[in-house]
Amino acid sequence: MDFSKELSPEVRKKMKLNLVYVIAFSVTMLFAGLTSAYIVSMGAGFWLKFALPRAFYWSTLFLGLSSISFIFSLRAAKSNKILDIKLFMLTTLILGVLFVVFQIRGFNKLIERGIHPAKNYIMVTDGRYGDYFEIKYKGDFIEVDGNDYKVKGRNMSDSEFGELQEFTKQFINPKQKSAIRIKENPNFIIILNDNPLKIKDRLLYISDSVQMKHVDEIRLGDLAVNIRDKRGDFFARGNYGKDFTIYFKGKALTYKNRKLYYNKRELSPSLQIKAAEASDSASSYLFILTVLHVLHVIVTLIFLLIIVINSFSNKYNENNYLPVLTTSVFWHFLGILWIYLLLFLVFIH
Repeated sequence: MDFSKELSPEVRKKMKLNLVYVIAFSVTMLFAGLTSAYIVSMGAGFWLKFALPRAFYWSTLFLGLSSISFIFSLRAAKSNKILDIKLFMLTTLILGVLFVVFQIRGFNKLIERGIHPAKNYIMVTDGRYGDYFEIKYKGDFIEVDGNDYKVKGRNMSDSEFGELQEFTKQFINPKQKSAIRIKENPNFIIILNDNPLKIKDRLLYISDSVQMKHVDEIRLGDLAVNIRDKRGDFFARGNYGKDFTIYFKGKALTYKNRKLYYNKRELSPSLQIKAAEASDSASSYLFILTVLHVLHVIVTLIFLLIIVINSFSNKYNENNYLPVLTTSVFWHFLGILWIYLLLFLVFIH
């Protein structure tokens, strides 16, 4: 027996709204815990800060407009304007989908900038240029400054760097049972621990008779991956201090001569090592917060789709609009939650 049918409309409305409020409170506590953990983690060590992609701001606009259209949908239902319900509910659904689309664009932009959700570090360690290998280009040493590859004190041109990428990509993914066989380019000379490598029968040799070891092939492969991905000393792409900055104990570090400085003093060797080994927790938290929110939006969009379908079946009117009301309450909550997350990420992140 369905007891809910015996309840008055006002009691049913109150029960449904209370359920929405409980769900909203649970979601609020989830994100409050995550943002609190974010702040605690940020003060505990090295932290990467960077600007949010513009797509996140566009998605905010679409979500705000969708809340406005949802308000008009609810008013139309209360006023028994059937055509307006269809129009505004469909508009709300489209704007909600656009929010998700631009959020995904934002995620892609972050990944393009070298900012990944997991298994990532702030600074490059494996295959770091200069640790084991250096490369000469047309007789001059290539140098690294941040993420810039330079020759004679200037940044390599796109064509020069493309030539470097083309030459080094053959070292990626070396095989243990067979040595790397390379195609020689006379413009490049590979230096291992200050010793120019020799090429014989398309194989790399440390000397006339000693072939390069597999462990060095792995290191050279790691360097080739960094060159392919346009990485120098940092995983985040761009210019240090402009596109991203590393913070330590809440204060921005400066970068000079491939070293980090705190209060104008070079970090101690132990802190330099800690910085190199520090995971990029900031990016992980950013993806967790934003992706979790998007997932809640996607689930709510499913309910929105059902409401749109029902609205085109003329199921909603002044006497039957409770599903529109309850869904709108949660949709507005998700909008407010996103504004909070965006402001948190802008001013804290």
